[in-house]
Amino acid sequence: MTANISFWQLDQLSGEQREQLLQRTESDLAPYLQQVAPIIDQVRQQGDRALVEFAQRFDGAAISTEQLRVSEAEFEAAAALVDADTLEAIRYAADNIRRYHQAQKPGEMTMQEIRSGAFVGERFLPIPSVACYVPRGKGSFPSVVLMNAIPAVVAGVERAIIVTPPGADGSVDAATLVAAKEAGITEVYKCGGAQAVAAVAYGTETLPRCSKIVGPGSPWMVAAKRLLADRLDPGIPAGPSESIVFADASVDGALAALDLLIEAEHGPDSSAYLVTTSPEVAEAAIRALPEHWAEMSEQRVAFSSTVLCGPMGGVVLAADNDAAFDFINDYGPEHLQILSQDGWQYLGRVKNAGEVLLGPHSPSTLGNFVLGCNAVLPTSAAAKTVSPLSVHDFMKFMSVAYVTESGYPELAKQAHRLATYEGFDAHAAAVSEKRKRYL
Repeated sequence: MTANISFWQLDQLSGEQREQLLQRTESDLAPYLQQVAPIIDQVRQQGDRALVEFAQRFDGAAISTEQLRVSEAEFEAAAALVDADTLEAIRYAADNIRRYHQAQKPGEMTMQEIRSGAFVGERFLPIPSVACYVPRGKGSFPSVVLMNAIPAVVAGVERAIIVTPPGADGSVDAATLVAAKEAGITEVYKCGGAQAVAAVAYGTETLPRCSKIVGPGSPWMVAAKRLLADRLDPGIPAGPSESIVFADASVDGALAALDLLIEAEHGPDSSAYLVTTSPEVAEAAIRALPEHWAEMSEQRVAFSSTVLCGPMGGVVLAADNDAAFDFINDYGPEHLQILSQDGWQYLGRVKNAGEVLLGPHSPSTLGNFVLGCNAVLPTSAAAKTVSPLSVHDFMKFMSVAYVTESGYPELAKQAHRLATYEGFDAHAAAVSEKRKRYL
């Protein structure tokens, strides 16, 4: 086996070594928290001036405070720069994403008669505002625009904006602006990282304060969201990309290697494992990786090789399926791809994953771009308790209850007993005989 690719045999690892494989870049945010705290404070105190300074310092972009918001002229110029094929792909993806999320949207209200004459239910409403974060440091991501913004628009959020880092020339990626318009967003602001989180948490002269922020980002952004969680809803944990590809003996290891590279190429802070019970698949995957790298750009090779030759990536050989899926469920991956001629046989074993893509014709690429299901997924094992981004993240519900005259007596009797037991005099009095005087 090639020495450079990290290779792990689960049954030969100590408990500490196995635990180390479960770590992610943002598992320890302590150093990032220290670094972002002064950035947040400067944005809070200086507003737009701080954003302009950080755009120069972190993005190399010399922009003025008047250029923080993308102008209509910039939107028009971007539309002219996007080629017909890319535009068609953006519209195709947007249509699928919109259909998927429209099906998620609940009705305006639900009610059920829980007891005779007693009705309870929920009324669903959109949240007032949201900032959709679109990263740029390691590439341009119009697909992330669609995944973040479309469910917000479908939910009916009154004010949805996009924040994204500017390029060195002070511009926003053209396809990102086209995707924003396609999603129904007209407010786009040039700021990224921790400073963008702070800007929408406090509001500046130009950027509005928002109720929530959603979208994937770096550990610096994740740290900023944690520090500002008392100022705005930080959304689902969405840090650097991570994936597990499970492959059984029915597929070619070279195919597994091809799909292993999908999330690994996002950046050196990503995590990606191939998990298999087949030594032959493991060996074939390791042999194939250099062949795949030979056809990739230098930057993507650098990113993915750092991941797959490091401590948070590589090939994991399990003794059997039980051991393989115990590891997968402990890891709780953002993306889980099951490569098998019969992928459905394994679905029941999966308890923790942001998404599961079944079979050799369902690579993560499709989910990331065009399938329609949301690709903003919980990272760092948050999939154990958190779901993918959806329409529900942009909505809230309030409980609604109504009791008829005939339904009241029995409920009042039982409530009076509990209120009396717990020592709440006013609670008890409100459902006592005293109430009858006023009805």
